Amino acid sequence: MTLLIIIGIVGFIGYMLYAGLIKKRNGALESLSGIDVQLKMRHDLIPNILAIAKKYMEHEKEILTKVTELRARAESPYDKTNAAAVSEHLGIAAQLGSQMGKLQVSMEAYPTLKADVQMTEAQRSYNEVESRISAARRAYNASVTALNNAVQIFPSSAIAKAIHIQAMPFFETDEASKAPVNAAELLG
Repeated sequence: MTLLIIIGIVGFIGYMLYAGLIKKRNGALESLSGIDVQLKMRHDLIPNILAIAKKYMEHEKEILTKVTELRARAESPYDKTNAAAVSEHLGIAAQLGSQMGKLQVSMEAYPTLKADVQMTEAQRSYNEVESRISAARRAYNASVTALNNAVQIFPSSAIAKAIHIQAMPFFETDEASKAPVNAAELLG
């Protein structure tokens, strides 16, 4: 009888660890989907911003081209269950954000562009989306922290390994985003 109770307790604890891992993984995937929704909104705004900017920014073709290329790469489908694919997707999103920041700094050199009503509205919408991306990134990173702790700490790590649940990458900014922006270089 005591043996059955011990087996029952061990089985219950194992199930609770298993269920906790599944919930944490699903929470991280849900948060990742929240980021993707906001990134899609960003991607939808970028063509409008670029179309308006191209009218005025004849000398900024390199930035405009880089933004266009990164947007295309960022919209490519990826495997949300593959940590490397998620990491690459989030890295491209960070690079795109960095390039959009450079584009906005470059726009400062074009007073007629800054005064354009459509551009002002597009930039306002873009800034709102960036704020939502920031909030979604914080929620995602919190979910990933909980999942990664469970995947890396015993005894749930043993169950995670058995059911092939892996740690997920954090959404971090790329190295270029961490560097200070040299406005003179962009505007000069």
